[in-house]
Amino acid sequence: MTERTFVMVKPDGVSRRLIGECIRRFEQRGLKLVGMKMLTLSRQQAERHYAEHEGQPYYEGLIAFIVSGPSVQMVWEGEDAIAQVRKMNGATNSLNAEVGTIRGDFALSGRRNIVHASDSPETAAREIALYFKDEELLHYAMPDEDWLR
Repeated sequence: MTERTFVMVKPDGVSRRLIGECIRRFEQRGLKLVGMKMLTLSRQQAERHYAEHEGQPYYEGLIAFIVSGPSVQMVWEGEDAIAQVRKMNGATNSLNAEVGTIRGDFALSGRRNIVHASDSPETAAREIALYFKDEELLHYAMPDEDWLR
């Protein structure tokens, strides 16, 4: 099933110059980039993004980290994009992430784990809407799409 998912390269991924590496991996997998921007999130944006974690002991640290520098927001499209991206990212805690995943290869901790991705279609829709207007997301064909389905 073709679907869209939200991905964010977090401030540690940006500061470690890993934006291109993340994009390369998603493109090589056959996913299609349909939206991208770079922002330094405000506290208000961060609170909306992580609303489901409010009240947790790690919440303030999570907010402080995500607003600490620029991040890259992207929307990727493809067959089972949500599950594919989650698998490619690896376990949230980098100590548990498999070698060959983005987090397994580059992350240094649970919070500073390079990249965020939506975990369900509902979350993807909510997160995409936080950062992108419908008209900012592209609809286009790639020459290899028939091979990837």
